[in-house]
Formats: sequence, C-alpha cells, structure tokens
Amino acid sequence: MAEPTLARPVFSTEDFSLIRNALAVAIRTGEDTAETRKLVNLHHRLGRFAR
Repeated sequence: MAEPTLARPVFSTEDFSLIRNALAVAIRTGEDTAETRKLVNLHHRLGRFAR
C-alpha cells in the first residue's frame, strides 16, 4: 500500500489578492443579483486569507 502524499496548496497567497481584486471589479461592474451577492461573500471570505 502506497504512502499518502501531502496535499499541496492549489493557490498561493499572492493568488488570493489577485482573485480578490478581480472579484472587486466584477462586483463593481455587475448588477445587483443573487450571483453578485455570492461574489461579495466570496470577496469577504478571501479577505481573511490575505491577512
């Protein structure tokens, strides 16, 4: 039986800032829809990783 390998992160810490900035642009240019509200929540959650 093979030894399990350690999980590698999918995103780097720099990626979180880039994604968060892209979300901010999408939120500012989008209409007030359910999807935009989900993007706002995701933007907020990603802010916790940037700290």
